Amino acid sequence: MPEYARNQSAGFKNAIERVAIVGAGGTIGSHLVAALLKTGKHTVTALSRQDSSNKLPGGVLVARVNYDDEASIVAALQGQQFFIITMAPTAPRGTHSKLVQAAAKAGVPYVMPNEYAGDIEHIKLGQDIMLGPVAKANRDEIERLGMQWITVCCGFWYDYSLAGGEARLGFDFDKRSLTIYDDGNTKNSLSTLSQVGRAVAKVLSLKHLPDDENDNSLTVSGWLNKAVYVKSFVVSQNEIFESVKRVTGTSDVDWTIAHEDTKKRYDDGLALVKSGNMAGFSKMLYARGFYPDDPGNCSAKAQNELLGLPEEILDEATQVGIDLVKELQSRPDRMAS
Repeated sequence: MPEYARNQSAGFKNAIERVAIVGAGGTIGSHLVAALLKTGKHTVTALSRQDSSNKLPGGVLVARVNYDDEASIVAALQGQQFFIITMAPTAPRGTHSKLVQAAAKAGVPYVMPNEYAGDIEHIKLGQDIMLGPVAKANRDEIERLGMQWITVCCGFWYDYSLAGGEARLGFDFDKRSLTIYDDGNTKNSLSTLSQVGRAVAKVLSLKHLPDDENDNSLTVSGWLNKAVYVKSFVVSQNEIFESVKRVTGTSDVDWTIAHEDTKKRYDDGLALVKSGNMAGFSKMLYARGFYPDDPGNCSAKAQNELLGLPEEILDEATQVGIDLVKELQSRPDRMAS
């Protein structure tokens, strides 16, 4: 594709208007859809299984597909400019590749792969948590098939992680207990689900291409085969605990507090995973992210100001996380045991 909008054929509109998404009713997908719809600039099509009971917001077009029938996926993706993939960790192996291959056959130029996570440039961290090589292979496949990608580096999801059980940020709200990693002072960058949604919607609402060689404004093309870096907060577990106490009206005496070495916790979680017990995965993942000498903090690369993202209030996000506890408990696949 020529580099500038002025070089396009007649009828070219310099915008990403048609966006397809898998997982529109899911944990992150629902926030992406809400933010995209709010812009008023996008027609959002949700790919959904024939038997899906997910309730989607008004304004979303629904394309029913059979994930075992590539032709149905290709048909749903015809004419789409951007394809967002969000999937639960329990999705069958190979699903991501099926979707990407169908997108290529449908002529979709851009894909957002299923990796809303830490810094893709932090290779050692990616290797240690076992997600990095998988995500790299997904991006490589997109490029190999002639498409381009934009991914999101947002750190841990704050509200989701707070609500998701002791194995994540250490909080068990039913037992009112907290496991603190090391001394609890290691800071990490975390993002709310809403902030991730806003970031994606901001990028996809930019001009598609620069008008000409003198146009230095932000464009979607400027992020192709790159990551969007976003954050909400840079906080330690101790700071999160202070927020939790403010929101819940509790004090230290109301909580059972334990401390655990992050490297031991990582090793324990990894041993469980290697034995075939995936209950250890979240334990391994979060412990590694809070290594005091090599945390998953990617806040220095955050592009919040560039994208005009709002400043958020920690206690408000903490309340959202606490409100999310019951919802996640009703979905065992989303709770870390």
